[in-house]
Amino acid sequence: MENRKRVFLIVLDSFGIGGMEDAAQYGDVNVNTLGTVSSSPFFSMPHMGELGLFRIDGIQCVQPGEPMPEGVESVCGIGGLRAAYGRMRERSKGKDTTIGHWEIAGICSPRPLPTYPQGFPSEILEAFCAKTGRRALCNLPYSGTKVIQDYGDAHMRTGGLIVYTSADSVFQIAAHEDIVPPEQLYEYCRMARDILQGEHGVGRVIARPFVGPRGGEFVRTARRHDFSILPPSATMLDQLSENGKDVIGVGKIKDIFAGKGITEAVYTSGNKEGIERTLEYLDKDFEGLCFINLVDYDMLYGHRRDVEGYARALSYFDARLPELLGKMRKEDILMITADHGCDPGYMASTDHTREYVPILLCGRNVEPGNLGTRETFADVGATVLEYFGIRPAFEGKDMLTPP
Repeated sequence: MENRKRVFLIVLDSFGIGGMEDAAQYGDVNVNTLGTVSSSPFFSMPHMGELGLFRIDGIQCVQPGEPMPEGVESVCGIGGLRAAYGRMRERSKGKDTTIGHWEIAGICSPRPLPTYPQGFPSEILEAFCAKTGRRALCNLPYSGTKVIQDYGDAHMRTGGLIVYTSADSVFQIAAHEDIVPPEQLYEYCRMARDILQGEHGVGRVIARPFVGPRGGEFVRTARRHDFSILPPSATMLDQLSENGKDVIGVGKIKDIFAGKGITEAVYTSGNKEGIERTLEYLDKDFEGLCFINLVDYDMLYGHRRDVEGYARALSYFDARLPELLGKMRKEDILMITADHGCDPGYMASTDHTREYVPILLCGRNVEPGNLGTRETFADVGATVLEYFGIRPAFEGKDMLTPP
């Protein structure tokens, strides 16, 4: 089994490394997620630094070539591992989770998915209420933690569903678990997903269960579930599975791709469990891709402007990196990237930010060095497919083959 090829692709959700040239067109001026969090005293990423993070073009927050801190082991000394590093420009028009992951897997989106800064039109809400038999409350862009405080009591009193959106292409439904059990909420989301097609085809319909006493503080639970729109064309995942390779989704990967091309999946409660599941798959025998999303950076820290929390979460991942690399086999490749930015220090909004993302490759078959600036996230998908001898059905360049 040692010679079977495996790729472990980890997305550090929202870990941008500096605004793209067109960021201002998306309302983002002087944004830099890494630049912001690296200013925290809780930020420490020596292992990612050794892989080349701070040598990437345009990164200035830490001087390249800093020595490893005393007592920190070298990860590139593990079994002859070698690393390459670079940054990627998003070609798609957008800065959300769905479009970012789709481009990683080979789909470039020439138009952004629809958003609703004034709330959803009456024909959508009327069709949704008719299908569910419940009224809709709110119907505005809202913070997910604040909307349940402002509308939770009315929801519990009337049974109406809290419907809200954000700057992203999302239709979110919040409901108290005592009023609407999670499985029923998921069914309502499926109804909404059926309605939200065509011009109103939002990227994700999201179930947001919460708990708490009437008149008290409400808290969202871990039973969130995303219902994504189907990818419009074949992805890296489809090509891998059609060629008999395993495609394992860890975290919300299955939801992002609406299950398309996935052969096995496991949901996680957050970053810690995502890393644990990845370690378990490193011990398993399979041939193909293990695609991991670590969501806490975005969900818990970026949108909530929690610089220290974001820094701590990155430092935690870095501290666990030697465990991941220590389990890699001869033919394994580890790829670490992101899907967009979410600068927790950006005061103009709490939304995603239009940024470059890092790409780090590590493995015995990796040619070390600077990969420069890649013109599309799709280079990730092309690299994965070429590694398995599959010709990509989309534009993208193999990063393992020297130009």
